[in-house]
Amino acid sequence: MSSLPAVLLAAGASPTPSPPPSGSTEPAVRSLQDAQQSATHAASWVEQNWSTWLAMGLQILLILVIAVALRAAVRRAITKLIDRMGRTAEAVNGTALGGLLVNAERRRQRSQAIGSVLRSVASFLILGTAALMVLSTFKINLAPLLASAGVAGVAIGFGARNLVTDFLSGVFMILEDQYGVGDVIDAGVATGEVIEVGLRVTKLRGSDGEIWYVRNGEVKRIGNLSQGWATAGVDVTVKASEDLDRVKATLDDVAEHMSKEEPWNELLWSPVEVLGLDSVLIDSMVVRVSAKTMPGKSVTVERELRWRIKRAFDAAHIRIVGGATSVEDAEDTPDPAASVAAPSVFANADSAQAKATTPIAPQQPEPPVK
Repeated sequence: MSSLPAVLLAAGASPTPSPPPSGSTEPAVRSLQDAQQSATHAASWVEQNWSTWLAMGLQILLILVIAVALRAAVRRAITKLIDRMGRTAEAVNGTALGGLLVNAERRRQRSQAIGSVLRSVASFLILGTAALMVLSTFKINLAPLLASAGVAGVAIGFGARNLVTDFLSGVFMILEDQYGVGDVIDAGVATGEVIEVGLRVTKLRGSDGEIWYVRNGEVKRIGNLSQGWATAGVDVTVKASEDLDRVKATLDDVAEHMSKEEPWNELLWSPVEVLGLDSVLIDSMVVRVSAKTMPGKSVTVERELRWRIKRAFDAAHIRIVGGATSVEDAEDTPDPAASVAAPSVFANADSAQAKATTPIAPQQPEPPVK
């Protein structure tokens, strides 16, 4: 009886390799038939799924191409819009009134800030949407991811609420053009001239030269002293005995001459008006003079008005006083003590002069000695 290996060899089948001994560390050698079978399975799996892979790859590539092209187009459109805003500002600057109302640096910073915000928002929305679409192509469930992102966003928002508040306040201040570079504003916490406008911090230069860094989120109200027009008001105090018609005629003459001279004819946006008596006291009265001026120039106009009014009143012999307690009024009033004689040294009985004029008292005889 022939053995089993001999029968297998006679049948043409390859003998099955014997398992390696338990003590051997050599790996088992796979047969050619097993390798061929594995390659067949891999080829069939690739053949069945290559169309799906190709479709996914083309879809991802299409999403990325569209996202990049859309982002470039949107950023370019925003840049053109900002450039057009700058050219419009330059055209307005060429006019006479536009040169007074428009600040080139203010327009430039405002347009740059708006452009930066719009470009950042557009890039975030477009690239974020493209990333979510790519993940959905891989059949990834986006619900847990979006929920985690929402929770993380809420946590970050609570942790950095001051930063978010400053940023949003800065965005709305810039978009609404509440103030800009060169404006003089009263922000509540500080007052001064705006030298830089940012999304988080606004820089102000105070009247003494100091620089204030004001967080936009801390500004609760803003008083812009450089928008529209300003009012220059001067109070002139004269004696109550002065002729009001002569005072008004002198003030009208000062206003007329000032309105015709440069550069005051550009700074004055309305005629200088004599409003009338603001108050009447016992020995004086106050006349109010007012005029509309270019924003930020009210103090300059007030100083010039006071200078011209003082010179005109001196020429017209109209006295400007400071009220009932003025020095000039005190000099005109007679001194009640002027008619009173100075006190005499003889009024004091203990003075040397008084003792020298005291009569000598008679001397009494001494009593006899016993």
